[in-house]
Amino acid sequence: MVGILFPLRKGSLVKTADLDPRKNYVLGFHPHGILVAGAFTNFCTEATGFSKLFPGLRSNLLMLPLWFRAPFFRDYIMSAGLVPSDKGSASYLLRRKGGGNAVVIAVGGAPEALDAHPGDYTVHLANKKGFIKLAIEHGADLVPIYSFGENEVFDQLENPHGTWLRYIQERLQSIMGISLPLFHARGVFQYSFGLMPYRKPINTVVGRPIPVEKNKKPTAEELDVFHQRYMDELTHLFEEHKGNYGVPEDAHLLFQ
Repeated sequence: MVGILFPLRKGSLVKTADLDPRKNYVLGFHPHGILVAGAFTNFCTEATGFSKLFPGLRSNLLMLPLWFRAPFFRDYIMSAGLVPSDKGSASYLLRRKGGGNAVVIAVGGAPEALDAHPGDYTVHLANKKGFIKLAIEHGADLVPIYSFGENEVFDQLENPHGTWLRYIQERLQSIMGISLPLFHARGVFQYSFGLMPYRKPINTVVGRPIPVEKNKKPTAEELDVFHQRYMDELTHLFEEHKGNYGVPEDAHLLFQ
């Protein structure tokens, strides 16, 4: 089923450094894409061999609490290891003794999905510090992740800032908590139009861990330092690997 919905047969989960299973981690996933396909496939299933690449780690992907109110669907996503994206749920996982817990957060969230266009490298991170604070409060190392091809598996109706469509989408997102990108790709038995993703690879690269010392009450200065360090590591990760996955040399991350 995963192979049909999320075409990662030619994609991969790429490891750049060991992650000590005695520690806990906050993994920042970028970009969100339309459906967070790379995050689900890599960290909620064994389709790309997460447990073999990172033995001793248990990964849990955070998802909007709204989806946990739907009967049956809630049971399905919980069975795959998804948990609500509230601080209490994430803290519960990071408080577990013995280490080996990896909380995966699509940092850009629903607003970033509205920028999920092929060839777009916009990352909503400039003002995102909640996950940094979470990591410091629990002494969990930060790990940046970039998923090459995440924005390529769907087309989205053009919605630049300043247009009526973007205004309506952002307004609805502020009210409902979820964004509504108008996307399309291929059909089940034809390739011209439909809601199935294109059969394109998604290559998810897991970066080096950023060591974090536990501090239950981090200062604003401490948050700024780790936030900048995280942005630098994510930029380095993107620049180092973009040539392997068809990203033009003059393309760079755009932080918003």
